[in-house]
Formats: sequence, C-alpha cells, structure tokens
Amino acid sequence: MRFLKGHGTENDFVILPDHDGELDVTAALVARICDRRAGLGADGVLRVVRTKRSHEVAGQASAAEWFMDYRNADGSMAEMCGNGVRVFARYLIDAGLADSSGFAVATRGGLRQVHLEPNGDVTVDMGKPNVLGESTAHVGGIDYPGMRIDMGNPHLACPIGDPVAQLDLTHQPGFDTGVFPSGVNIELFNPVGVSRAVMRVFERGSGETRACGTGAVATAVAAAALSGDTTGTWTVEVLGGTLTVILEEETSYLSGPAVIVASGELMLAE
Repeated sequence: MRFLKGHGTENDFVILPDHDGELDVTAALVARICDRRAGLGADGVLRVVRTKRSHEVAGQASAAEWFMDYRNADGSMAEMCGNGVRVFARYLIDAGLADSSGFAVATRGGLRQVHLEPNGDVTVDMGKPNVLGESTAHVGGIDYPGMRIDMGNPHLACPIGDPVAQLDLTHQPGFDTGVFPSGVNIELFNPVGVSRAVMRVFERGSGETRACGTGAVATAVAAAALSGDTTGTWTVEVLGGTLTVILEEETSYLSGPAVIVASGELMLAE
C-alpha cells in the first residue's frame, strides 16, 4: 500500500492514494497506521479517492473530482479537517492531479474550495461558521464556558484567563454529552493583543494535536465575539506554528503552510 506523510503546522497525516476506491481501509487499520510507536504515526489518515467512486459523496462528483475520506487517529470517521484538507490539496497539486489556481474538494462536511497562495501556503474556504450557543469544558477541576461552533464538525471554543501553556491536556476534557452526543473538538485559548489568539486543542478521536484547522476558525470566531466582532483577520498561534483566519459575513478562510515530507510503501496488515 503506497503512502505519503504530510503536515500542516505539525498537524500530521498519512495520505493513502486510492483513486479508484479499491482499498479496504478499516478503523483497525487506521488506528495501527496512526500509532506513533508501532505504525507510521499521525493525527489522522487522508484517503484520496475519486468522488464518483464513493457512495458517501457521489452527489458532489459534478463539482469536485476528489473526495477527502478523513479518519481520526482512532479510526473513527470525521466530517471535516481544516489542516487535513490543506495537506490533501498539497498532495493533489504536487501530484499534478489538481490546478493550484483553485479547485473543490469533496468532504463529508460538504464542498471546500482551495487554492495555492504565491508564498506557497494553502488556503481553504471553510464556509460560514454556525454559532449554536454556549456550553462548558471541564479541565483540571475548572469549568471554562465557551461557544458551540459548527464548522462541519463540532467545536467548543473557550477563552480562558489561565495561560494555555499550563493546561494538562493529557486526558479528554469533560463536556456535556447531552449537547455533544458524538463528541466534540475542544479549543482553549488566550486572546493576546489585537486580532490574535494562542490556542491548544483536544480533538475527538485523536487527543491533543499540534494544530487544528477547523478549531483555529472556531477560536477566531469566539475571540472576535469577545470584542463584539463577526469579521476580520485573525492570527491563531498553535503548538505547531501559526495559522491565519479570515472571517467574512458569509464565509471564512483558513490559510497556512502544508507540506509533504515522505512517501513509501506501507507493510502493515490487519
């Protein structure tokens, strides 16, 4: 099985080219691939398949040739992944399978338009964030109120006064399972200066990751709301680097580096 390895601000992924949808990619196999000691190690798997070959998203085939079949590190399926779609796009561009000036990618969360910036960064149109209300995350015995934000996948973005660097995110933060029955990605952030935030994230199915693209957008939305804004350009600092989020009235954009670092043959078997 051929693979590539890539990352966006150190949010890392194993890419499995499966253009005609022939691979049997099970949850168990994904978990083994993502194991950082017995596998390749990654926050998730990006299976690259022609949209028309996937019954899940065949309805998007007229608008997007390629489907990003994204799996979390534990093997569970996810609707969207902001850094994942940027790394996915980088693979397609480098492989000559897509035009760097812009194209659509099919995801379980809907179509995402991507393009390559002059500096090499990859930008994705993330769609309009959907603010659903409030909820609370529980970390280290402390409750942190935050905003529920749907980015095609569920988020709880919590501004906190404590430095995020001091948080213990080795375990899943608590959350209201009645509000988030399928789990939730939890962002804890410090607003710092003008239009800037420092964020850490615990992703459902993957644990704490070095970055989260959809989470960066959710953080920008929550940080903007603190000052009564709904639009603007935000810099979000994550453990793996820096992402730029642009909030507009009807959509949002995520931009940052995305690189392919390795390729080879995968010999894992179930």
